[in-house]
Parts: sequence; C-alpha cells; structure tokens
Amino acid sequence: MSGGEGGGPRTPAPETPAAAEQPPRSGRLAWVRAASDRVPTTWFAGIATALFLAATAAFGGLSDVPVAALPELEAGARHDSEQVALTVERAVLIDEFPEAGITVEPGQRVLALLVTAENRWTKPLATTGSSGAVSQTLRLPSISGEGPVSVARFDDATTDPRLQPGVPAQLVATWAVEADALSEGDRLRVEVRDAQLYTGSFVTDGQTWSDAAPAALVTVRIEDVGAGADAEDGGDG
Repeated sequence: MSGGEGGGPRTPAPETPAAAEQPPRSGRLAWVRAASDRVPTTWFAGIATALFLAATAAFGGLSDVPVAALPELEAGARHDSEQVALTVERAVLIDEFPEAGITVEPGQRVLALLVTAENRWTKPLATTGSSGAVSQTLRLPSISGEGPVSVARFDDATTDPRLQPGVPAQLVATWAVEADALSEGDRLRVEVRDAQLYTGSFVTDGQTWSDAAPAALVTVRIEDVGAGADAEDGGDG
C-alpha cells in the first residue's frame, strides 16, 4: 500500500536553518566568566582607581594644594624653633674677611650676616656641619642654596663655635658672592629653617638635628663697608 492520506508513517520535514539549535546565551558568556576568573582581583582595583583618578583630575580634584606663605620678618625680629632662636641683625658687604674664616677669589666679595643665636635645647650645639644650628638653618634664596661658608663669634672671631644651652651669642655667618651681585641699600631676603630632632635606635645611637625646612623669611637692608676697618681708618698704616 502506498503512503497516502491516512496511510503509513510520514517522513519528518527537514529543519530549516533558522530552526537549527542555537547555543544558549549563557553559553556564549561562559568564556567571559572563565577569562575573568583568571584575572587577578587587584587588576580590577587598579583599573577602578585609574578611572577614578582620571575623572577626579578632569574636574580639578587633583589640583595642587596651595602652599602656605612663610611668615615675613624684618631685621631684628627673633624666630624661635625647638633647636635654636635666631635673630638676623644686619647684612654687610665687605671686600674680604679672613678673620671670620672665609677667603674669596678675584671678582668676589664677602656677604656677612650678623645674627644672634640662642641654643634652646638641653645640650651644646655645633654651629656648622651637616647638623649645625646655623649652617643648616640659614639660606639666601636669591644668592645660594647652600648654607654659610663659615660661622664665627662676633666678639673674638672664634670659628665654628658651639652654643651653650640658654646662652645667646652674636655670630657672623659669611658667604662668598660675585662682586656685582649686591649693592648698598639692596633688600636681602634670608630664609630661616627649622630642623627636626631625631633619636637614633638599633644601628645608630644618640640624637641629631636634621631635615631643616623653610620656616620664615627675614628681610634685611644691605650695608656696604668697602674694605672694612681699613676703609674707616683711611687705609694708612
């Protein structure tokens, strides 16, 4: 009997391409999950941080924080720190000043600051050296980023003196400067720095003052005394 209507079993029609089985959506995303499982979690944190910083910077959130201006002092005003109290009294230009422990080359002169220093600590303090109470705390921003070449007592010219606790001393701090760098009447800005006290442990022992940071600016008018005492005496022998 031939297969007609109501006859034997029918052969199923072939499936169209549109009806072919498609992989489930969850299957297509499985490889994404598998890949992400192999990425360190810290990478995601880093990416999120980078995106946050980029967005913050775009809106000015990372603008530099304004730096507070240093206190401005006039000559004769005292600046106190935990280490030493310093008073810049005068600034003098002189042709040479070997008595203060400084020599200059041709074309240079000596710039001398007369300062009063008082040791506010409990132990004697050196005035010069890497932790000196004067050499690391006085700077001339417009002239040099270094401390003074020499420090001497004003009364007896002792160089590299030590400061005793609570005993003020008049000192002369000197720099070598180009002869045409400064003139009579110029206003010189002196940067006074405050040092920090560190106590050694394990490898090092003892205490030291270091890491001096700008703390105040003193403005002083320059006096030019020429050849110094010889000029005042008329240069006669």
